[in-house]
Amino acid sequence: PKLKSLVEELRARGLARESEGATVVFFDDHPQLQAHPLIVRKSDGGFNYATTDLATLAYRCETWRPDEIIYVTDGRQQLHFQQVFAAFRQWRSQLPASHCQLPKLAHVWFGSILGEDGKPFKTRSGETVRLADLLDEAEERAFQIVSEKNPGLPEAQRRDIARVVGLGAVKYADLLPNRQSDYVFSWEKMLALNGNTAPYLQYACARIRSIFRKAEGESQKAEIVPTAPQEIALAKQLLNFGLTLEAVAEEHRPNFLCNYLFELAGRFTAFYENCPVLKAAEATRASRLALCDLTARVLKQGLDTLGIQTLEQM
Repeated sequence: PKLKSLVEELRARGLARESEGATVVFFDDHPQLQAHPLIVRKSDGGFNYATTDLATLAYRCETWRPDEIIYVTDGRQQLHFQQVFAAFRQWRSQLPASHCQLPKLAHVWFGSILGEDGKPFKTRSGETVRLADLLDEAEERAFQIVSEKNPGLPEAQRRDIARVVGLGAVKYADLLPNRQSDYVFSWEKMLALNGNTAPYLQYACARIRSIFRKAEGESQKAEIVPTAPQEIALAKQLLNFGLTLEAVAEEHRPNFLCNYLFELAGRFTAFYENCPVLKAAEATRASRLALCDLTARVLKQGLDTLGIQTLEQM
């Protein structure tokens, strides 16, 4: 009933009219859409995705009154959402503001995942890859790597580490590229402990935590007074965290955060290699421990934002 009444309202308001037996919204005021009218009722009387999307938008707008509605799909749906958003704005602009404040509408589209042959990512038999199978394989591959590097750890602990590392690697590899670009799926790259990967960032977190285990509970609340160039560079990068999160939210681009965290981990490595922490004089030691703590917290919060866990040790 709601779909039928929606189409009738669009017709009554002069926004939709009959064309070749179908009910269609034309975009005379949108040059880029003039050649792409939106069918809201087919010639056989049936409804389609456009009708249900318009009805869903209206329901969400009237029920939840959101500030913004974000649709996440692949790039093939770009035209569809341009049409739906344009039709919805035309429709809602005729209603009083008290009825429904028009929210910001965003279509956050993404590219395709490719195999190493440059073709759409498939199994060896040519079938669609199931996410559950992919994550299971990621965990198993990570377990093999963890077992090679830490054979002395109990198997249960190695399994726990492998789960966090494997799932994190897949998530990060998917969020790292510009979301509108295609990317090549590579186990070797995503599970590497160096380069712009989740395991590299997780290892950076674990390394900082090892410093505090050696520091035996020293306070991390001292004032940070950077003096060495590497300290200053690290502190400046930490100051950019808030701005980075704002850009990620505004542009819907998690790769901004991935690149920020990678740069942060790199600056921490330069600091760690050039600025003694535990062997420094007392005041310097306290400042550097506080800087390490802040770095660990930002890395953890950044990875948490991406849906990736961190570890006490790897």
